[in-house]
Amino acid sequence: MKFTILGSGSSVPHPKRTSSAYWLETVSGSILLDFSPSAIHRMAQENLDWANLDAIWISHFHLDHCGGLAPFLFATKYANETQTRKKPLRIFGAVGLKKLINSFDKANDYGLFDQPFPLEVVEIKELVAFKILSDIEAVAFSTPHTIDSHAIRITAETGKSIVFTSDTGLDKSIGSFAKATDLLVIECSFFKNKPTAKHLELAEVMFLTQIAKPKKVVLTHLYAEWDDVNFTDEIAKFSPICEIIEAKDGLRIEI
Repeated sequence: MKFTILGSGSSVPHPKRTSSAYWLETVSGSILLDFSPSAIHRMAQENLDWANLDAIWISHFHLDHCGGLAPFLFATKYANETQTRKKPLRIFGAVGLKKLINSFDKANDYGLFDQPFPLEVVEIKELVAFKILSDIEAVAFSTPHTIDSHAIRITAETGKSIVFTSDTGLDKSIGSFAKATDLLVIECSFFKNKPTAKHLELAEVMFLTQIAKPKKVVLTHLYAEWDDVNFTDEIAKFSPICEIIEAKDGLRIEI
């Protein structure tokens, strides 16, 4: 699997970090994890095959994680690149996802569901496995951020796996959910002294990493305060058990 970071930042404008979006390429297809407003153009900038995107995962309904969904469906309805597409696009997320897309649709009678290709919206249940692609199984885990927020674990037939927490507060069960994953992509919004319980700071992330014992970790959803932090030096203070990577827009990782 190949993992591309489209947006490593938050909802706050930043000169180098756009909002949450991650492209996962597998043998059988592609998955977009979260769909920020900036992602619709970031996919093109990274030369990714956006017109043939197979699946979309929406972790929760904050606009910096789902705000690009409606513009994308507005684009695919008319874009030359998608007029001959026949394979379906499937969008996954928590209960309420259909209502969310319908609300976007009714704002101006866009007809977002009238696509050249089949469009399916799938509302998942916590800890109930589902096929996100034909040979890729996924399971979601509710997180302490919003009523609809979920982490997701994606596992290929080869056994390789990735866990994407998206936004979350501290819950040690997340460490268990991510146990021995090949790549843990975890939010680390704040360096320290976080102003809210609904996000994580570095010490909490390192605590969860000790529980999960993944092969590799990416810290993402980074606010601007991280600009003044020496990432390597601060990580070293925790004697990490695996490679810890600072997310950056455009970074590509092989799993």
